[in-house]
Amino acid sequence: MITPYDWQEGIGNRASYIEGKLAHGAPVLIASTPAGILAYTRRRQGRKIFEIYDRLIFTAIGQQSDIDTIRTAALEFASREGYNRSEADVNIQRVVNAVSGPLKRAFGEFGSAPFVMRAVFSEIGETPEDDRHYLIDYDGDYVSTKHISVLAGSLEFSNQATEKLTALETVDLAALQAIYNELTGDEPWADLEEEAVLFERSSERENRFRHLLGGEPV
Repeated sequence: MITPYDWQEGIGNRASYIEGKLAHGAPVLIASTPAGILAYTRRRQGRKIFEIYDRLIFTAIGQQSDIDTIRTAALEFASREGYNRSEADVNIQRVVNAVSGPLKRAFGEFGSAPFVMRAVFSEIGETPEDDRHYLIDYDGDYVSTKHISVLAGSLEFSNQATEKLTALETVDLAALQAIYNELTGDEPWADLEEEAVLFERSSERENRFRHLLGGEPV
């Protein structure tokens, strides 16, 4: 018979295993600016920052197959909501709630493998003050932030980057690059390919998702 102690120990072991895997993920810095939501990271291969719906973007670190599963689930949920209800009903809170349940179940049920991933969903508003950023963890728990969000496998990096981003008077790509380079130092991410995206607040373009570095032409 499994006792509460055994269950708690098992949960702790699962968390330690996942945290160890996430520590190798290259962080992502996300900030709200007057022009839109700016996201900067480094990557080993493929894209790392994605559009989920017209006003929603997604980025994650962890095991690629798990990231793809959650990204696809979020995209499909948003598309269904937009079709069955209206585009106005597709918001970050509903999307995050939709993916939180499967993450919680997978983490708490020892008969299934947990998701090895940590992600950020961001929703662009009319102004930077209206933007919302949700960091969701492998156990399904999530927190909401304003203006900035740091996705990292290290609490130390997250705290330091948050402090530096908060202290900025002006947020632009050069500032994010400088903070990233300062904090990564000799980490293995330092020589990876850069990726940066501006999710435009107001645009006449057909697609507000604009690659600045390491992606499609601007």
